[in-house]
Amino acid sequence: MKFNPEKCAVPDLRMEPFIDPAEIWSHLNGALPDRSRVREIIAKSLSKERLTLSETAVLINAGPDLVEEIKEGARELKKKVYGNRIVLFAPLYIGNKCSNNCTYCGFRVTNTSAKRKTLSDEEIIDEVEALEDNGQKRLILVYGEHPEYNPDYIAHTVKLVYSVKKGRGEIRRVNINAAPLDIDGFRIVGRSGIGTFQIFQETYDPEAYKLYHLGGRKKDYAWRLTALDRAQEAGIDDVGIGALFGLYDWRFEVMGLVRHTNHLEACYNVGPHTISFPRIKDASALNMNGRYQVNDEDFKKLIAILRLAVPYTGLILTARETPDVRSETMAFGVSQIDGGTKIELGGYSASRNEEQNLNREQFRISDERSLAEVIDELIDNDYMPSFCTACYRLGRTGEHFMEFSVPGFIKRYCTPNAVLTLAEYIVDYASPELAEKGWRAIEKNMTALDENLRESVRNKIDRIRNGERDLYY
Repeated sequence: MKFNPEKCAVPDLRMEPFIDPAEIWSHLNGALPDRSRVREIIAKSLSKERLTLSETAVLINAGPDLVEEIKEGARELKKKVYGNRIVLFAPLYIGNKCSNNCTYCGFRVTNTSAKRKTLSDEEIIDEVEALEDNGQKRLILVYGEHPEYNPDYIAHTVKLVYSVKKGRGEIRRVNINAAPLDIDGFRIVGRSGIGTFQIFQETYDPEAYKLYHLGGRKKDYAWRLTALDRAQEAGIDDVGIGALFGLYDWRFEVMGLVRHTNHLEACYNVGPHTISFPRIKDASALNMNGRYQVNDEDFKKLIAILRLAVPYTGLILTARETPDVRSETMAFGVSQIDGGTKIELGGYSASRNEEQNLNREQFRISDERSLAEVIDELIDNDYMPSFCTACYRLGRTGEHFMEFSVPGFIKRYCTPNAVLTLAEYIVDYASPELAEKGWRAIEKNMTALDENLRESVRNKIDRIRNGERDLYY
């Protein structure tokens, strides 16, 4: 990895803390959001250039009269970069043992009402088979932060998930949400064939961080902040960042996410593959005063700002949010969502009539629709559902991914791959009604392809109808 200080106003050092609260507040307090300046910044983003901290601060400070212009700019940018694709995945919780004491989390070690469990290998297989029965192809494995979930164990579960094949079902991409590791630990997990390693800073403000993290290794702000540097040093060039909104001022957290992006680009020539921005939700033993709760309007605004600030980074909005919020924000920011989500341990293979057990959950979810219902709505709203995993499996990650995505060439692969994965879903899992909708959506999206590519995709669809699987560009 080549250190590239020219990309950042203040040259970063590898694996050194890079958040300066005074710097962030100086940008926020000094930004003057006049209409002409906001429009200049939106125009820069529409040219597919990442925004600076000072430019991001101007958008953050923009008043209600400018928010619609920001959203419209984000809507146009999203169409340019991502088209109408929405990538689908599902979370799979492996275990809720935890040695940390985070006041906002149901997994916290002091939550004595929590029922602790780690899925056995047999239970993991049952869960994966149930997910494959629903048509899932992309998972994120979630682990509590506990010594039991060490790098060897995580690598073992990843390999186990990949090994499960039921009928025509298989999991083709396994992402990870787990505790920060040292470099050797990241190397062990990386060799298991993961996609993205995701670590959320929770809050980027060091003082606020201390208030919420009262015990365990997670108390160490700097260890967590530099975790993805260690991942990069270990050869994992596909990483995801995030903040938990509701812990501190949402404006600061947006700036922290952009600053983190700057840091990764400065040091490793590639920013995060994804950014997540969950809001605080109910959890067992939740201990929060609600001072920094983010309302829906500010939440939608910050998503639009993030889309403009980091044009080529995937934005993830999970089932913590309601279907209405997810549907609205997909239009101007969000590019990945989960569907058919169960966050209680063993929830996918359990009876649908079995009551959810909050004492085994990290938080409550607000979108309980099945994967089929989510796909049905996406198609109704003119989106192309995608289970594509081609880039990661062909090595188009890190700097190599940027070579394709930054100039916009990735569209040559993304739309046809989305079409092919939807065709697979239709043939293997869809009801007759959903299949009819799906084929119409495929035909509509095929018209945007050039003639040679369109014929190639049709050939692959015929092969899928005849039983072949996992065809991609």
